[in-house]
Amino acid sequence: FLTHFFVKLVLSAMLFLNTAMLSDIGDYVGTDIEISWLPNLDDLMKGYARNFRPGIGGAPVNVAMAIEVASIDHISEANMEYTMTVFLRQSWHDDRLSYNHTNKTLGLDSRFVDKLWLPDTFIVNAKSAWFHDVTVENKLIRLQPNGVILYSSRITSTVACDMDLTKYPMDEQECMLDLESYGYSSEDIVYHWSDSQRHIHGLDKLELSQFTITDYRFVTEIMNFKSAGRFPRLSLRFQLRRNRGVYIIQSYMPSILLVAMSWVSFWISQSAVPARVTLGITTVLTMTTLMVSARSSLPRASAIKALDVYFWICYVFVFAALIEYAFAHYNADYRLKEKAKVKANKLSSESIVKNSKQAMVLFSLSVTGVNQGVVISNRQGRTQRPSSEIPGEGGTEEPEPSRRRSRPAEESEENKKCCSKCVCKPIDADTIDIYARAVFPFTFAVVNVIYWVAYTM
Repeated sequence: FLTHFFVKLVLSAMLFLNTAMLSDIGDYVGTDIEISWLPNLDDLMKGYARNFRPGIGGAPVNVAMAIEVASIDHISEANMEYTMTVFLRQSWHDDRLSYNHTNKTLGLDSRFVDKLWLPDTFIVNAKSAWFHDVTVENKLIRLQPNGVILYSSRITSTVACDMDLTKYPMDEQECMLDLESYGYSSEDIVYHWSDSQRHIHGLDKLELSQFTITDYRFVTEIMNFKSAGRFPRLSLRFQLRRNRGVYIIQSYMPSILLVAMSWVSFWISQSAVPARVTLGITTVLTMTTLMVSARSSLPRASAIKALDVYFWICYVFVFAALIEYAFAHYNADYRLKEKAKVKANKLSSESIVKNSKQAMVLFSLSVTGVNQGVVISNRQGRTQRPSSEIPGEGGTEEPEPSRRRSRPAEESEENKKCCSKCVCKPIDADTIDIYARAVFPFTFAVVNVIYWVAYTM
């Protein structure tokens, strides 16, 4: 009994809910909607030839263009391209679709687009493009009583953008979006920017990761092709300035720190050969790795970029710090060898001096004995010879002026030898390190000032 009662209760509740839902739907469907103003589309489309433009054989069709930028998704320097999503709105007049029994605008969905004549607009510099179709095709048709048609579509396109990377990453680029008729020449169709297209909606609100949009402008051109004729073209050109913060953090600051790290070797003792050599080689290899990793995201263009110039400046300073230690170490070894030679020469000269002193003592003793014999013989000869025949003392010796002349010549030669030794004398290794501690930072600072002024002005 209880089970039977429970089943009846559930069935009655379900019946009540269904009745309520039907009553709601009935109220909604039963609401009176005025649709008498709607034009008969079948009557409008009778005799409509979608393959022919409006007013064929007469004046060209004026197509007003308007763009709203939804997003700029990706800008690639390696491929020289950017990806943009836009709402493209085109408006033109078609007398064949005018109706006069009401003044209301008729909005139609994408299914009606295939029945109308549309301008054959295409993106000239697009690499790829597609329409959005989720959840339905993102297309819109609005038909006004006087026959003016507004056609709006949502398009995402990957567009080519030629970039000059000479000042990368301090560069500014100009990218463009070119719209042109593919088959109709200027005799059949004329493009112009819409009167309301003074500003691009959405472009001023975009926030890009690597760039900032600084300016944009609209350009109207007529392209003359000898083989096909003259075609109208509309261009949207916008200026992009690269944000340098990420490059300063990822490239410039590590390079500066690596150069400063190489200067630490100037404060390490010359005797610590493994420490200084290891530090120099490590900084050189790290700088090489940083250069290779930074260039991997860039196109392999022949132009020398500003970042390449800075990397090579830092690489030269790091390598110069390693060469400085090699030069200082060579001077230290050379000085040690020279000191050893001087010491050996001093010892040999001392031994020669000792031997010469002994020889001079013996020679002086012998000369003394000879002189005594000469004096005795002279005394005997004076008594026998007249005084006029006695030769003057020192007659056999060299004249005094010639001695005076030879001494300055010898002194000048000795001075020249001393000067040549002073010029060729190697600098002390510690002195080289002291000079390097001041010269390297000062030179690097001057080069940085020249670099930043040259590439940012």
